[in-house]
Amino acid sequence: MSDITVVHVMRHGEVANPDGVLYGRLPGYHLSELGRQMAERVAEHLAPRDITHVVSSPLERARETATPIAKSHGLELATDGRLIEAENIFQGKTFGVGDGALRRPENWKHLVNPFKPSWGEPYVDQVVRMMGALDAAKDAARGHEAVCVSHQLPIWIVRSYVERRRLWHDPRKRQCTLASLTTFTYQGDKIVSVGYSEPARDLVPAHLLAGAKPVKGKSKAFGA
Repeated sequence: MSDITVVHVMRHGEVANPDGVLYGRLPGYHLSELGRQMAERVAEHLAPRDITHVVSSPLERARETATPIAKSHGLELATDGRLIEAENIFQGKTFGVGDGALRRPENWKHLVNPFKPSWGEPYVDQVVRMMGALDAAKDAARGHEAVCVSHQLPIWIVRSYVERRRLWHDPRKRQCTLASLTTFTYQGDKIVSVGYSEPARDLVPAHLLAGAKPVKGKSKAFGA
């Protein structure tokens, strides 16, 4: 058996959200038609790969994204609660840059510490659970490949931790677009490289790619 195991961590596809709600962990948010196309595109991209385990966050949008991948490899879809979206106090509200939310006194108490962050699940807690989920997927697919479908912030935070970057950051600079793959390669039980790709980039709405450069096969390797 090879001691190389690959774990692809995929962000879900586009969600149907006409009201622009910060849906977070709320149930009932499903992929849009475009999101389903993204999921199918990534399933096609991964079809030739040696994938033996597919697992997703329990939220609908993640399970719907993972289903075509599991189906194409004849696998049962597993779920892992550790892959869930980050908890956020503003869940269920519209909250974004330029919408006046930062001027509302009732929100100030939640914005005092961006380094933790004070408005949601601590970054360190996200690292702990995501690393646990990645290690479990690695063990389930040892010597082969696994796919974990999760959400943008937890994916970016665990990648930042592995690449030894600070965890607090500018959300606009996350490299984790819809339906992207952040790929962790293990040698034995140690992560030796991290890669990033966007198989469905041409389907991502242009306003979500503003200022972003195409990325293909970018990888960062770590010394033994």
